[in-house]
Amino acid sequence: MSSLHEHEPELTLTYFSLSPHLSIPSTPHHNVPPPNVHVSTHPCLQAKLSQLRSASTSPRETRALIHEISSIIGVEAFAKGLTVAKTGTDHTPLGAEYETQGIDPADLALVPILRSGLGMVEALNSLLPTAVPIYHLGLFREKISLQPVEYYNNLPFHRNELSPQSPALLDPSAATMNKAAATLAVLLDPIIATGATAEAAIHLLREWGVQKIIMLSVLASEEGIKRAAGTWEEVEVWVGGVDAKVNEKGMIVPGLGDIGDRLFVAIGK
Repeated sequence: MSSLHEHEPELTLTYFSLSPHLSIPSTPHHNVPPPNVHVSTHPCLQAKLSQLRSASTSPRETRALIHEISSIIGVEAFAKGLTVAKTGTDHTPLGAEYETQGIDPADLALVPILRSGLGMVEALNSLLPTAVPIYHLGLFREKISLQPVEYYNNLPFHRNELSPQSPALLDPSAATMNKAAATLAVLLDPIIATGATAEAAIHLLREWGVQKIIMLSVLASEEGIKRAAGTWEEVEVWVGGVDAKVNEKGMIVPGLGDIGDRLFVAIGK
């Protein structure tokens, strides 16, 4: 069942049937991350991540640390994932002409996974030189199976109006391409635990029509990050740190706890 709609999305639930969990050894030095996984070694980020782990960190401090860590990860990811593009010319206050520059691809969108992904949005948005669309994916984990359930999706979807027989189309498949899809989606979720939610979100973005995905996360498990990175070859995963284990409840250990509850001062599970 497609989750993409021509109009406003309805609050319907879509249950995903995804690949089983990968069996990943728990000894960190025996694991070589895939080439599309990037784990930050920035000293300031690692210090802030240590502060974020503490149970004594207040909700206000938690929000600030998520913002600051997201900024560092974003700088590192955009340095590799974007390039400089010439956009024209302008003049300085002294009247001297100079060549203006932008980013490529300029057609990108931020896509936070609700709810905790919202804590990363402002940090990433402030790094970009121009305003970009922000779309939302609502996914939660079913308590027993730990499989993701989609409850919200506002990715826009517009079919090409030309028919497949039109001479203007060299590729007939272009008739079904989504003209509203961004070239690059920046997927935001502070935690990659089992990787099932990340995998589901990547499938949704591929269905939407993106050409590439950069996923940013504060902390991942070894199992989860490999699962997310292995979902599609056009995904680059950037993360602040990696822990070895996920417990029977799908929580990273030692981890950060339920970061959504910590961000939004909700009752703990």
